Amino acid sequence: MYSGSTFTSLSGHLLGAHQKIDRVAHRHLTRLAPGCSFPSLKSILHFEGNNGPDAIKRKSPAKDEPWHYFQPFDLSDTQLIELIEDHYKLLVTALRKADSVRAAFEASWLAHAIVDGLTPAHHYPFEEKLQELRGGLGKETRTNLKNKLVIPGDSAPQMVSNNWKMWGPKGLFTTHGTFEWGIATIIKPLRFMHALPTNADLQVVQSSSIGEWYRHTAQMIAQQELYDDFSLNGWTARLSRKIRQELAPTLVRSVTLVWYAAAREAGQTQARSS
Repeated sequence: MYSGSTFTSLSGHLLGAHQKIDRVAHRHLTRLAPGCSFPSLKSILHFEGNNGPDAIKRKSPAKDEPWHYFQPFDLSDTQLIELIEDHYKLLVTALRKADSVRAAFEASWLAHAIVDGLTPAHHYPFEEKLQELRGGLGKETRTNLKNKLVIPGDSAPQMVSNNWKMWGPKGLFTTHGTFEWGIATIIKPLRFMHALPTNADLQVVQSSSIGEWYRHTAQMIAQQELYDDFSLNGWTARLSRKIRQELAPTLVRSVTLVWYAAAREAGQTQARSS
């Protein structure tokens, strides 16, 4: 999901989907767990944008880049779930130790991973398609910005064709980017009061593992085929309504739920009854 420019930590304040979701989720968390010693919103947002996962792609290409793509119905695809579970455990540990800086970092990167993996564009096999364009070269070969931005080819015409398939209208990255920028624009003015988790939502998270709950949530989103709709038809009133009324509230609710679960496991709030 779009988090603003990674050249400044302030960019997401203007138009950043991750920052918007974090703001609302933090507000909802304070309603669900008043008095909870969770990191401040300011400290969480510090680890987005230029200090967030997306900036790794620019600062150290092909090295320790977080992998936030996910195939919800492929039970062997566990990389993102394992990453989320690791961030969750480290957040719980930091909360117990009252380590506010580490807790803010883990809360921010945990939220980023959750949102990315639930975003329909991240269910598309982007890396496989990009590898095809690059003649089979994997992401480990994209070690600088030039290698990330320029698609190679065996000849000049093929190189032009490959880059058109990447950057042109309906191109691989263009479609991905315009979908996520569109979501960031749609949700910018929304308050998401109806995205506050219910007691039933909290019970589901409390009664299952984070990984089980997360895969189920991702599957429900993937079944709507929102990215396929966008790829074929672009932005329509119907698709925008689904983003505004269904997808975006689910993203906010999911971040709130996992933050709440971590605070509860750390002993900062009591489990809520139905």
